[in-house]
Amino acid sequence: MAAEHARRVARAVALIEEKPERLLCVVGPTASGKTDLAIATCERVGGEIVSADSVQIYRGFDIGSGKPTPDERSRAPHHLVDVLDPLETADAMTFAALAERAIADIRARGKVPVLCGGTFFWVRALVIGLAPAPSADEAVRGRHRAIVEARGRAALHEELARVDPGSAERLHPNDVLRVSRALEVHELSGRTMSEYHAEHGFRAHRMDAAMIGVTTTPEVLTDRMTARADAWLARGWIEEVRELVARGYGESRAMASVGYKEVHAHVKGTLPRELLRDAIVQSTRTFSRKQRTWLRSAPVEWV
Repeated sequence: MAAEHARRVARAVALIEEKPERLLCVVGPTASGKTDLAIATCERVGGEIVSADSVQIYRGFDIGSGKPTPDERSRAPHHLVDVLDPLETADAMTFAALAERAIADIRARGKVPVLCGGTFFWVRALVIGLAPAPSADEAVRGRHRAIVEARGRAALHEELARVDPGSAERLHPNDVLRVSRALEVHELSGRTMSEYHAEHGFRAHRMDAAMIGVTTTPEVLTDRMTARADAWLARGWIEEVRELVARGYGESRAMASVGYKEVHAHVKGTLPRELLRDAIVQSTRTFSRKQRTWLRSAPVEWV
């Protein structure tokens, strides 16, 4: 394993040295070892990590998001971790703007930025850009929030399925922000988000970047997911979620993320403790398969 890790780091370093102005992006399915590779690479090149993780960006969601430990942060400074309140909105456009500023700051100080994270829509938004759909409309979003409050998240997703089946198939009903955005685009323009995406094509990059992907077998990934879930539960994940709920974050977007959703169900009394670990692992495996599907079409060098 040590030799394999060393080869991965050597290749990542080589990609940076070949073209220093190019942004290195470390990607791969959850539990594959992205953070280890990114930190070791930063130690070799004087780098700092820009996190592309839609849960780590929120304060308080610490254990179940796999936030970098104090030791890891001492080895490589991390940006875009713990920067937003859980009730604030963090979408791809917001992330891209924050990441661009962080990258510029890192380079201005003579350091090397390394992007690392599993929220690949955010990575794509930064590197390739977003489809030129209509701007946000708070009145429309307010209507959507009212639907969710009165009839639930599934009702909003059903509305989207009627007008944009492609987006509805791609988005989970719990992803209220993106479901609302897809509906908003149709209501404002009369066109679907799927049409905008097809038209954009996502072929012209807005930033010079190289993606290196960490891969391993599904069996090894499952073993790592299981060990990680056990470790996080032992560290107090359930207590963390109880505290977040007590602070009013039970309905935040991050609480609907993989793992947190299952722990929240246990805290609410709908998922027994003896079934919790397996439920977390199953949800994580499903998410990992989706990640691998998304990455098949990306220009990733797998190591």
